[in-house]
Amino acid sequence: MVELVSAIAKSLVEHPEAVEVSESQSNGTTVIQLKVASDDMGKVIGKQGRIAKAIRTVVKAAATKANAKVVVEIVQ
Repeated sequence: MVELVSAIAKSLVEHPEAVEVSESQSNGTTVIQLKVASDDMGKVIGKQGRIAKAIRTVVKAAATKANAKVVVEIVQ
């Protein structure tokens, strides 16, 4: 899942070298944290959060296939 989020984020931003994706476990749920450069934040979130929602939808679909529960957080 980390590779998926990383690939999606790097294709959206102007500074792909600044993309950081980390993974942790919390109560049986995998939490993926996505960090991007501050000037790329708008590109990852999108208007009214549409791109962020789309990223979460794709990851949720992949997680469902793998019988896992995954949450994507976009952090500054």
